[in-house]
Amino acid sequence: MRLKNKVAIITGGARGIGKAAASVFTKEGATVIIWDMLAEGEKTASDLRAAGYQADFQQVSVTDVDALEAATQKIIATYGKIDILINNAGITRDKSFLKMSYHEWQQVIDINLTGVFNCTKVVAPHMVARNYGRIICTSSIVGIHGAFGQTNYAAAKAGLIAMCRTWAKELGSKGITSNAVAPGFILTDMTDAIPEELRNAQIKAIPARRAGLPEDIAYTYLFLASDEASYINGQVIGVNGGIAL
Repeated sequence: MRLKNKVAIITGGARGIGKAAASVFTKEGATVIIWDMLAEGEKTASDLRAAGYQADFQQVSVTDVDALEAATQKIIATYGKIDILINNAGITRDKSFLKMSYHEWQQVIDINLTGVFNCTKVVAPHMVARNYGRIICTSSIVGIHGAFGQTNYAAAKAGLIAMCRTWAKELGSKGITSNAVAPGFILTDMTDAIPEELRNAQIKAIPARRAGLPEDIAYTYLFLASDEASYINGQVIGVNGGIAL
């Protein structure tokens, strides 16, 4: 029970990596609040409750600051604190640079970068008030090395790393750690959309000879959220099977 009595927000927790994290965190004793625009977040939360765990769902967009503030206040009123924030929500709108529209650029920046700023902005003051917090942001191998057809995604994920490191400097003296996780090729709805031939070629190039699973990322979140990781701050943890060394 590494997260016993902790209260954690997981953005994008309705499915994929976020759903896996919600399952892992609740099994480790945390109360998890899922923030997601997808209504299936309610089923994710209710399934966890049915299994005897503590979970709740708030249908909010990471781009709606007023809704995020209201959701945060409700959590504080109900649970009295927020210990952990997992900034996991994200989208892709892949297209080569010359074909990428301004709208496709802005959509990804708004959710993957500004959305992380928004969520952390409303939650961090409550962590500061208690002199304790864990902020964990989902970057990507793409944010470090770039990728064809992902100008918007790469820029957002790189910017997220810089924000995380800045928060480590600004909030570290207040009992708060801020770290990023940079997944490689993980089997999710996003990777399901990749043509099978290309997907298989990418997996073959991974030294571990398999794609990552959502749980591989969820357990990395778990460690960074635990008390054992209290001296890890401002770091980017790559979880990629060895494809980027």
